[in-house]
Amino acid sequence: MKLYIVVLGCPKNEADFALFKHHIKQLGHEIVDDLDEADGVVIDTCGFILDAKQESIDTVLEFVEHKRKQQKEGRDFKIFVTGCLVQRYPKELPVEIPEVDGWFGVLPPKVLADNLEKTKKYVTDPIAVYDFEGRVDDDLPYAYVKIADGCDRACTFCTIPKFKGGFVSRKLEDIVKEVKHLVAHGKKEIILVAQDTTGYGVDLYGKSMLPELLKQLNDIPGDFWIRVMYMHPDHVTDEILEGFSYQKVVKYFDIPVQHGSEKILKLMNRTKTPEELEDLFEKIRTMYPEAVLRTSVIIGFPGETSQDFEELLEFIRRVEFDKLGAFMYSDEEDAPSYKLPHKVRPTTAQKRLDQLMEAQAEISFIRNQRYVGKVIDVLIEEEASGVLIGRGYMDAPEIDGNVFFKGSNLKGFVRVKITEADTYDLEGELV
Repeated sequence: MKLYIVVLGCPKNEADFALFKHHIKQLGHEIVDDLDEADGVVIDTCGFILDAKQESIDTVLEFVEHKRKQQKEGRDFKIFVTGCLVQRYPKELPVEIPEVDGWFGVLPPKVLADNLEKTKKYVTDPIAVYDFEGRVDDDLPYAYVKIADGCDRACTFCTIPKFKGGFVSRKLEDIVKEVKHLVAHGKKEIILVAQDTTGYGVDLYGKSMLPELLKQLNDIPGDFWIRVMYMHPDHVTDEILEGFSYQKVVKYFDIPVQHGSEKILKLMNRTKTPEELEDLFEKIRTMYPEAVLRTSVIIGFPGETSQDFEELLEFIRRVEFDKLGAFMYSDEEDAPSYKLPHKVRPTTAQKRLDQLMEAQAEISFIRNQRYVGKVIDVLIEEEASGVLIGRGYMDAPEIDGNVFFKGSNLKGFVRVKITEADTYDLEGELV
């Protein structure tokens, strides 16, 4: 079967499907980039919040329309849908969209590949981690590696533990094996992802093994970066911070705080106070003066007053995060926060979001100016009309900024002197 692949949602899905492509090829299927050549499509969905759910449903419906057109032309076309949306709504979706040929929950890539042709059946697996047997990647210089799945935290705004289950780690030696494969095949940046990377290894080894994992990955020969994403602030320990001392581990700390009001943090079931969070970020910057701090916050959580929002603004201004993503609260029907009173009007939440991002833009602009005049390592990602586009250690792919400089026919790492900086991006010259 010739299959067209669509991956929606987070980098964890991208990591899963890099392995899925390997297994599907092992079974004799072909992956195609041209939809007109395809006999079917595999859609990996996201079911986290309303916008992501809607995007997933809209995508499935687009392929239902494509299937109808193919049938009119006398061609068969299969639609297989997998991932978090299916795991969350296993009974409703097959009834609402009967044109889909196969529904699959959150599955290890090999299990999904083996079951793909079991049409009109719903297949799920309580354990979504896997052993490494091979993967098929794009030609980008970076790759996501999933080190765990599920979550044991109880944030009141989140539904992930309900449909993904508890936190489950992959074996350390298996992750090392996968990263060795990626480095051997030319990847220059390894990005570790999980629902919460600080919890890695607790279920298997009785303690957080993120520091040991970073050590073993750092020992792999080769010229590459290691980046860690999604660290829960309530569980960042001194040992974990010390793990960032290894040479290949970039000093990039992705720690979503979600808010800066003590009242709202308690309603979210987060344990650290704003003062304790500030102490954590001060400690990081003391240990690593070059550290880049990234966070994310939720605007409009139930009960958020104008005073709570002002406390969040002041918190952001005091910490001065280098990077920040802000999102409007999504009222999910099976999240504990759904039952909380005093919902914030969407128009009010949007105004607060705009105000917050305006304040953060000023902070990011000032923080970015510190790179002007410095020479940094830049990982090249693409070339466009004689301009090379890459990233420094301070920028994660897809969510942060870029470094632009003139050049051609270059790959991997280069040295660039930064000449200009705006709110998000940098410009420079090849050294």
